[in-house]
Amino acid sequence: MSTLLISTCPGQPVCSAVHTYLFVDGLDVVARSDSRMAGLDPRRLLRPGGPLYLTDMPCKVDVATQEQPEPGPDRLTIRIRLRGETVIWTDLMYTGLDGRPIEEVRFHLNQYLGEVERAYAALKDQPGSSAS
Repeated sequence: MSTLLISTCPGQPVCSAVHTYLFVDGLDVVARSDSRMAGLDPRRLLRPGGPLYLTDMPCKVDVATQEQPEPGPDRLTIRIRLRGETVIWTDLMYTGLDGRPIEEVRFHLNQYLGEVERAYAALKDQPGSSAS
């Protein structure tokens, strides 16, 4: 089983926009998948009922968009599904520490939901946030 950690960039002056980092087992999924990409706004991805929350049916979720060399139409999309107490992300293609491609990761349901909720709560606690 993998571990999910979600972090956010606050935007100016650090970055041009607020975006989400998705770390799986310590690896930045977005940057390792396509260095031109930046995670989507966390208010969009993490809100209750948002794209990273589970549904009864498998779904495809855009998690990043092209930012380099300039904003563009390309998207990074993953497929999310639930099987019992396991959350499964597929349609991945990023390199692991050993250089091999990672195409699928699995999370314990409680860890996954807890991390999405923790990251959203942290976002709401940031000064000037409109995540409510």
